[in-house]
Amino acid sequence: MDDKKIVAILTKNEESGSKDFIRQIIEEDIKNKKHNGEVHTRFPPEPNGFLHIGHAKAICLNYGIAVQYSGKFNLRFDDTNPIKEETKYVDAILTDMKWLGTNWEDRLFHASDYFPILYDYALKLIKKGKAYVDDLSAEEIREYRGTLTEPGKNSPFRDRSIEENLDLFTRMKNGEFIEGEKTLRAKIDMAHPNMNMHDPVMYRIMYKTHHRTGDEWCIYPTYDFTHGESDSIERITHSLCSLEFENHRPLYNWFLEELEIFHPQQIEFARLNLSYTIMSKRKLITLVEEGFVDGWDDPRMPTISGLRRRGYTPESIWDFLDRIGMAKSNNIVDYALLEHCIREELNKTANRYMAVLKPLKVIIDNYPENKSEELEAVNNPEDESAGTREVPFSKELYIEQEDFMEDPPKKFYRLAPGREVRLRYAYFLKCNSVVKDENGNVIELHCTYDPATKGGSAPDGRKVKATLHWVSAKHAIDAEVRLYEKLFVNENPNNAPEGKDFTANINPHSLEILTDCKLEPACAKVKTGERVQFERKGYFCADAKYSTDDKSVFNRTVTLKDDWRKIQKAMNKSEK
Repeated sequence: MDDKKIVAILTKNEESGSKDFIRQIIEEDIKNKKHNGEVHTRFPPEPNGFLHIGHAKAICLNYGIAVQYSGKFNLRFDDTNPIKEETKYVDAILTDMKWLGTNWEDRLFHASDYFPILYDYALKLIKKGKAYVDDLSAEEIREYRGTLTEPGKNSPFRDRSIEENLDLFTRMKNGEFIEGEKTLRAKIDMAHPNMNMHDPVMYRIMYKTHHRTGDEWCIYPTYDFTHGESDSIERITHSLCSLEFENHRPLYNWFLEELEIFHPQQIEFARLNLSYTIMSKRKLITLVEEGFVDGWDDPRMPTISGLRRRGYTPESIWDFLDRIGMAKSNNIVDYALLEHCIREELNKTANRYMAVLKPLKVIIDNYPENKSEELEAVNNPEDESAGTREVPFSKELYIEQEDFMEDPPKKFYRLAPGREVRLRYAYFLKCNSVVKDENGNVIELHCTYDPATKGGSAPDGRKVKATLHWVSAKHAIDAEVRLYEKLFVNENPNNAPEGKDFTANINPHSLEILTDCKLEPACAKVKTGERVQFERKGYFCADAKYSTDDKSVFNRTVTLKDDWRKIQKAMNKSEK
């Protein structure tokens, strides 16, 4: 993924609709030479978890705008809480963002880089009489804060002198007080209609080792005090945030104005809400830590690493996020659109192979005993340059169990006793007899083939109603295939029965592991991370986590069936 591809995706989708409200604001700013016509954006993740597709929306918006308008893009880790932050999360975020195609060049920053500057900013506010050291406990601060309908109460320590506040804050920094004993608060207005302006905490005491600064600091700035100041230090022009920060904007502006420093513009957009999906970091941690999923990169997770293992591409994620656009109010996006985007891409780019996931043995009685032959198969009908490959054919084959019925109902056109079907790239095949085990299960079919139908058509013009995929038994390679479904059965996983939480909506059939799959031999050359189509079965990705030299593991990315097109048709009918 590179800038050229990103611009192509953004341009393609922009041609089919008007520019979103954020790009309209930016174009107006460029036109009016605001910030000298420059555009500088950033993405500020907290290194306390893995990125998910909701984060990807913010990443693609910020980086996409920087690329479109020849601007700059910063990656800044908001590492102000040493309790939850770990280096492993930093490494995972860097990997995911590079995979998405973002390039911050030499502009990788950390909020912890600015701890000395932020400390000086705090001193400046104290000297202006705009901040004070408070002795109230966290619980007392909550009690004094007020409600949405009632004003808060001033702390009894609010009117300390500037000199006393400077002395106490210096002593906080020097480690003279225990955790929770004191905080530094902004001095704004406890009766303000916006509760974020009720003297918010700026610094708290924490004797925790920071993953970058070690034990150099024992006081740490809050997000609200760090966010705008970091934007200002980096000369960010447009600070793009999700909608939950809209109520924080007056505080963002207050700090910048009181400090009299460069003032970026904060603009809010609706966060991504995806059906059948959880985005809450706390709930994702629950899924991981309580064993509902196999780690942060489980292909059922909405994390970037999970989507990558599932087989999603950076291009499909960019396409999806650009299609849904930017809104000012929250809504729920149908998961089917995400599947449609990857399906549409892989239809054009993925090579086709034959794989039998639940094998049933077929013996062709009239095929020579020791003979095998190579048949030509098309690699990708959507891409002529992908060429062809040779597929071995022999006396014993595997077909899918579901492609045979001993007593077929009406409209079942696949193989049955006395019925003829076409084998993909091969011959017509007719079932003559069935072998069962002691429990009455069909374990083997005896068939005959018509040598004259090589290539799939009969010289006498007779027709068949079904074409089946197959694999030569003696040439097949064994593989494990994992069939993934949505992790939740409820469109809104948070809508749980009374007395239960979101985990009650977990889909017990979200993963089916098939261990006896038979693949055509060309699949042995598929590299881990490569995406392919197993004909008639769906799109799959060779798993980088569990594949070994002895056995390949493939994860199903998405089925061939496109639910989004059905949804679109239904929507179009309802509008007429």
